[in-house]
Formats: sequence, C-alpha cells, structure tokens
Amino acid sequence: MTAFTATVTVRLKRGVLDPEAETTQRSLERLGFDLNDLRSADVFELDLDADSADDAADRAGEMAERLLANPTIHDYDVEVAEAE
Repeated sequence: MTAFTATVTVRLKRGVLDPEAETTQRSLERLGFDLNDLRSADVFELDLDADSADDAADRAGEMAERLLANPTIHDYDVEVAEAE
C-alpha cells in the first residue's frame, strides 16, 4: 500500500444559485477588479492508503458521491498525488 492525498473540489453546478460567490464577486468588483464570473468551492484533502493512484481516485470519488457532494446540484473533481 502507498500513501496518497486525494483532493476533492466540490462546486455548485452552473445555474444553481451561489449567494456566497455573488456577494464576493460584487465586493471584488467594487474594489475595482473586473470579473466575468466567480464560483465558490469546497476543497477536501483526504489522506489514504491505496494500492494505486487509480484506486485512491476511485475511493475518493465514491466518498464524493456518497457524502461530500450532492450530485444533483454539485460537480466535483478528484486529483490524486503520492503523499509527501
């Protein structure tokens, strides 16, 4: 087994209201920053042992599907790296 860190980024799907992002975008624009769009996201870092990076990604994906994200309103990405 090898130690991996899986990073799961969960964000609302386009079209789903994101009040936190809307407020932040308005504030940034008032500060003079020009933005086309802004979305908020939650990032989860999971340290786990697995036989391979693919196995770690599969396990992290299952965690996202079952708890970390609501597939109806969220999209998520999984990235895996060997733990340092």
